[in-house]
Amino acid sequence: MNEILIFAGTTEGRKLSECLAASGIYHTICVATEYGKIVLKENPFMTVHRGRMNEDQIKGFIQNCKFEAVVDATHPYADIVTENIKTAMEGMKIPYLRLKREMDLSQKEDNVFYFESNEACANALEKMQGNILLTTGSKELVKYCVSENIKSRLFVRVLPGLESLSLCIEQGIKGKQIIAMQGPFSIEMNEAMIRQYGISCLVTKQSGASGGYFEKLAAAKKTGISVFAIGHSGEDAGYSFLEVCNELEKICQQKIQIKSEMEITLAGIGMGSRNCLTKEVCEKIEKADILLGAERMLEPYKPRMEKKPFYLAKQIIPYLLEVQMKHPMESLKVVVLLSGDSGFYSGCQSLYHALQEEIDAGQLKAEIHIMPGISSVAFLASCIGESYQDAAVYSMHGKEIYNIARRIQTEQKTFLIMSGVKDVNRLGKSLIKAGMNECEIITGYQLSYAEQQIIKRAPSECIELKEEGLYTCFVKNPNAMKKKLTHGIADGEFIRDKVPMTKEEVREVSICKLKLYQEAVVYDIGSGTGSIAMEIAGLSPDIQVYAIEQKKEAVSLIWRNREKFQLENVTVIEAKAPEGLQDLPKATHALI
Repeated sequence: MNEILIFAGTTEGRKLSECLAASGIYHTICVATEYGKIVLKENPFMTVHRGRMNEDQIKGFIQNCKFEAVVDATHPYADIVTENIKTAMEGMKIPYLRLKREMDLSQKEDNVFYFESNEACANALEKMQGNILLTTGSKELVKYCVSENIKSRLFVRVLPGLESLSLCIEQGIKGKQIIAMQGPFSIEMNEAMIRQYGISCLVTKQSGASGGYFEKLAAAKKTGISVFAIGHSGEDAGYSFLEVCNELEKICQQKIQIKSEMEITLAGIGMGSRNCLTKEVCEKIEKADILLGAERMLEPYKPRMEKKPFYLAKQIIPYLLEVQMKHPMESLKVVVLLSGDSGFYSGCQSLYHALQEEIDAGQLKAEIHIMPGISSVAFLASCIGESYQDAAVYSMHGKEIYNIARRIQTEQKTFLIMSGVKDVNRLGKSLIKAGMNECEIITGYQLSYAEQQIIKRAPSECIELKEEGLYTCFVKNPNAMKKKLTHGIADGEFIRDKVPMTKEEVREVSICKLKLYQEAVVYDIGSGTGSIAMEIAGLSPDIQVYAIEQKKEAVSLIWRNREKFQLENVTVIEAKAPEGLQDLPKATHALI
């Protein structure tokens, strides 16, 4: 039987014990106090040894029990204990694995002051006024009780064990100054304690994510108090949690089950202003360990651990897999911020499916939730008193959209999501070119932001617009045409010259036989005047037509007819078939 010895006293040590137990691996876990034993979950694969041991006692304990490996999962600041374990094991042919804590202390706050030792921190506290919340533990208490000036202002948060309480009493800490509680402590819990006891300064060790360090910083920031943080004296060398598990798998020749699951929220944040977030999304952002999204969206927020300007699946998935490796036993809350509404012209769906594929493949341990936001269309509609259930809605944001004037031609109301001012310019030009000068355009600029402007404009005014930014437009067409349900352009409407053209009757029957559908890709090979290409393209702006013609005179006519009927979804190819087809998208239909 391969039995493992764990020197615990930390969250990581307890979690390692739980993983070994779940995997059916026998192990002994050493804790210093009775309370350390109480917080452990009982299981048949675990034996608990309680009590502090010196170097000789550790050596004898390891030799007598014949352990296969020793894991040092003591606190990063417990330098003496770690040194005793390492010295006791000198000469033993048993693997020693130091389980290091992922500190992740890259974030610096304006209200945080750093000290190399408790003594230096205590000296600094002498010079400041107000109550102090001490969260460094009972063992360090003596260093802060030397001075009556400091001791009288202390509120000490310690574990609810007899040893901790005894140390508080020995140092003359009164009962009303003792907060005996077991963590973890949320931001809200820390904040409540700060307010309850009128705290001016919070003292903590730089203990990393597992030690609740970031929750303390966040609570201090929200309440406007200072933080005195004591740094570790040296590098915490050793193995990560996952690396320790990998080493123990080799020793025990058995797979270790690691139970953790991320909670990933894909959250629509509306136009961008914090005032437009739903309460549910606000709460998710507030409690997030990690925030992802475009840089402008992340700027106002400070998550518990970190934020990264990632919004594409190819960025997010490798990052989350790496985070999962670093924090294998933490159920992290990850929020991906997405502009607008998550279900309305959003990148949410493609990201959701990409993440779900990783989950289904067993690569990513997570569950996904989607939360909607307020779309710019809904916001603009509310500002101008219009409905949008009876309007056409198109997005020009980041995509090529064809025949915008033809789309608007048959709609009384149209909402357009724009990439920027160039799309507004293009809209104005398209409407004037189509003879639709009577259309009324309302431009919504930087909606929800302080610089928001909602202005009614004519198409000609849209052409002159130069101010860059985010736009959503509403177009009202007082002369909207009835949408045709059948195709059919008379022969006389085409520009022909001397180039042969397929007659109207043959043209109509041929198009019917093609049995076209939305988003079809059609090759019109030997297009001639382009009459069939124009008829097909006119059926729907979402059909893409490639008019292939080798004669220069005919190619010129196709371009002229394309211009006349304003069909941007016709692409003219001057080439001979089949050579000219090689670089084109795959066709769904072809007419020769």
